[in-house]
Amino acid sequence: MMTNTTAAPQPPQAQPDKLWYTRCPVPSPLGIAARLGWLAETFAQEGIGIESIIDSKDRSVRESHFDHHLAWSFRQGGNIPPIWARAQGRDTRLVAITWTDEFQALITLPGSAITSAAQLAGQRIAIPRRVNDLIDFHRATALKGVVSGLSLAGLTHRDVTLVDLPIEESVILAPGEPSLHGLRRRHPYFAEVQALVRGEVDAIFVKGAEGIVVANLIGAQVVADFGRHPDPWIRINNGTPRTLTVDAALAEQRPDLVVRLLEVVQRAGQWAEQHPDETLRFVAREIATPEEAVLASNGPEVHRHLGLSLDTPLIEALGHFKDFLLEWGFLPADFALDGWVDPGPLAQLRRATSGLPLAASMLPTPTGVPHAR
Repeated sequence: MMTNTTAAPQPPQAQPDKLWYTRCPVPSPLGIAARLGWLAETFAQEGIGIESIIDSKDRSVRESHFDHHLAWSFRQGGNIPPIWARAQGRDTRLVAITWTDEFQALITLPGSAITSAAQLAGQRIAIPRRVNDLIDFHRATALKGVVSGLSLAGLTHRDVTLVDLPIEESVILAPGEPSLHGLRRRHPYFAEVQALVRGEVDAIFVKGAEGIVVANLIGAQVVADFGRHPDPWIRINNGTPRTLTVDAALAEQRPDLVVRLLEVVQRAGQWAEQHPDETLRFVAREIATPEEAVLASNGPEVHRHLGLSLDTPLIEALGHFKDFLLEWGFLPADFALDGWVDPGPLAQLRRATSGLPLAASMLPTPTGVPHAR
């Protein structure tokens, strides 16, 4: 008797017409891949177009930069929005992490009597509160920065007065709005600087290249500088580390496309290592700041810290920050990290490229790897 050994026909793969992508204005290998044209080129080979979420004229589309609601989408940038979206029940996957340190500081006006973190005791520190946004990641970022900065002097938030700065303007502004005066977005520290200059607060938190520009603009005194602190738990914040996430449709129906995504993003990180000058120029364009501000914030080795990883210390770092967000009431519920992390695509890419040079900087920083506590 003959046995039919013909394999059962496999269902056709889902084939999206386009993928939605978004990235924050920060140093990221996804941003470099986009600027080099590799992102569009890679998926064009699959017959798939690429569209930018954050550049859309439709506010509901732009909101996916924060809540990840669009199907067939991926995102790299600050970790607060994707953590919040997952806590909200959004079905996404964390497929890679990039750790790039940056300037983080508490600053005061020039000539202020406050010249050290210890002298912040009893003082007023600004905390922005965006009342019309899905997730107030600016507030969460500032609070973590304040908590970290105060801890350097053995202080807590209870030793200072946190001054709310309500901001009605949404962070999701339409491209080309007249109020932007030709720029793509509002400066993130406009409310804090106003309050500081008006004497309504005594200190503010700033970070990144934009924070460097603000400190330079007002001739600020830095009273707590912790962007290079040896304890990574001090440095952890919205931008440290940065997450690469994909939605469930992409992860479940086309995991092969997730591998293609990771391949092109990893290739951009490797390219950055070999092209430090061009990388600096690209990053400065991403952030819309001078190149020297990027160097001052991220250091001369920024091109070496755009690799991808899912190493355990990085997952633990995200878990630590998730717990901070939960403690401070930014998340509606807790969730298990191991149900969010999908190591399969990156592991598959590693196997496929095991004989090729990988980006040298897989671990977070030269000053310390996050550690369990």
